[in-house]
Amino acid sequence: MARKPSRQKLDRYEQRIEDSLEDYRPAAPAEKERILKTAGKTKTVSLRLNEAVLDNLRQRAAEEGLPYQTLISSILFRFSSGRLIDAHAIRQALRAIK
Repeated sequence: MARKPSRQKLDRYEQRIEDSLEDYRPAAPAEKERILKTAGKTKTVSLRLNEAVLDNLRQRAAEEGLPYQTLISSILFRFSSGRLIDAHAIRQALRAIK
C-alpha cells in the first residue's frame, strides 16, 4: 500500500508561492525566445556598494537560496524593465484606497 505524502507546514514565503500557482500563465513562445536570447548576453561590471547594503543583499540572497550576485542582477533587471515592485508604495496606495 502506497503511503500518502505528509503535508508539511509551509512558511509565509512558500505559502505565497503555492497560493499563486492558480494565477500561473505560461509565457508565449515569442516571449520565451526573447527571454532566452537576453539571458545569454551578460557584461561584467565593477560596482562600489556600501558594506551594510552588501551584507543585507547577501543575507536576503541566502534567505532566498540564491547567490547574492544573481539576486543583485535580478533586482537590476526588474528595475530596468519597470517590474520592480515597491512594497512600501503599494501599502501606501492600499491605505489611500481604504
